[in-house]
Amino acid sequence: MTPDSSPAPAERSYPIVPRPADDTRFTAALALDVADVLTRHGYPRPTSGLDWVELKLALLHFLYGNGGAA
Repeated sequence: MTPDSSPAPAERSYPIVPRPADDTRFTAALALDVADVLTRHGYPRPTSGLDWVELKLALLHFLYGNGGAA
């Protein structure tokens, strides 16, 4: 495929910009659901408080950006 015939890159959905001041979707239940999915795929379930903090921070950065490649 030549550069002229390659498809255009898709528009990104994330991070969400601008970040909502109070996003009611970002809850502890969201982190629990993600932990359930990770566990079903064979990853260990978060157990410590720090595990949960890191998981929520990772979700926060994915959803709303962290100043990186956004």
